[in-house]
Amino acid sequence: MVDRVRRQLLAAAAAAAIAPIVRAQARELVDDAGRRVTVPAQSARIFAAGPPASVLVFAVAPDKLLGWTTPFRDAERPFVDAKYADLPTLGRLTGRGNTANVEVVLAAKPDLVVDYGSVTATFASLADRVQSQTGIPYVLLDGSFDRMAASIRVVGRLAGLDATAEGVARYAEETVAEVTRRVAAIPATSRPRVYYARGPNGLETGLAGSINVESLERVGAVNVAAELGRGGLVRVSLEQVLGWDPQVIVTTDPNFELAVRSDPLWQAVSAVRKGRVHLAPAVPFGWIDFPPSLNRLIGLRWLARVLYPDAFPEDLRSAVREFYGRFYHRVPDEAQLEMLLASARARS
Repeated sequence: MVDRVRRQLLAAAAAAAIAPIVRAQARELVDDAGRRVTVPAQSARIFAAGPPASVLVFAVAPDKLLGWTTPFRDAERPFVDAKYADLPTLGRLTGRGNTANVEVVLAAKPDLVVDYGSVTATFASLADRVQSQTGIPYVLLDGSFDRMAASIRVVGRLAGLDATAEGVARYAEETVAEVTRRVAAIPATSRPRVYYARGPNGLETGLAGSINVESLERVGAVNVAAELGRGGLVRVSLEQVLGWDPQVIVTTDPNFELAVRSDPLWQAVSAVRKGRVHLAPAVPFGWIDFPPSLNRLIGLRWLARVLYPDAFPEDLRSAVREFYGRFYHRVPDEAQLEMLLASARARS
């Protein structure tokens, strides 16, 4: 009872604090879940509800992002300017292990909460609940590749950075269009059967339609786990992977990538025997997911390169420089580029 009263009082205080701004400059926006949200004309303090939203807001409006869901690890920090890497850790409102609560949100004093990713009824309900408890507008944006550019433009409009967002959105559109066009020319018989291995034992993967494997689908790869149906992430057995016998394995976990090459049980998989296990770069954010956000754009180019080296023979260095400079606001040096791109070469 005490906690409920406390939350109500905090919400009332927050609503009172932003009320003059809302009255003077409010406008209505329909988000990607179909929710009508009254938002400030120009947001100055944005709370990212989850990791995908953090990357989205950071790319478009880094100086308006209030904090991160988790702190940067030592290997990630060099790829982001210290003034951004040192932003506070605020936790997450959505996804696995959500750690932020109403008090955390209110203490950060945002004028807007942004979530980015799935726009199902579950996430819409969460958005409504947080908005009701805090009095702070909460916008839910679609994180799929098809809606990526539109979501970027919405954040730019909300932050009053339309010109910046337009450049980022055009990059996203052009990247997806170019990769899609070039992959379309590759015969179906040349498109590999791929298993996406998550976790230290490689036995978590994404079903058909999962945002976590959307990059694989975009480059025309055959997701071997798609036969299990549509949905999100799922645990599978090694026996299932052996039955699928993928030609290529893409992983995000360095421990699995290292162990799988010497594990006798995995040697029966064609991808392992032929050295076609690829570790996706993961700093400062993963190139496949972790999180499934704008960081997947450079991963799209990387995947095309490792899956179709003849059709995508170009060096990725210039693409990585441009992407990191535009989206992470810091261009990697030569040593960092070498480290990032080492896994684009087939591992034997």
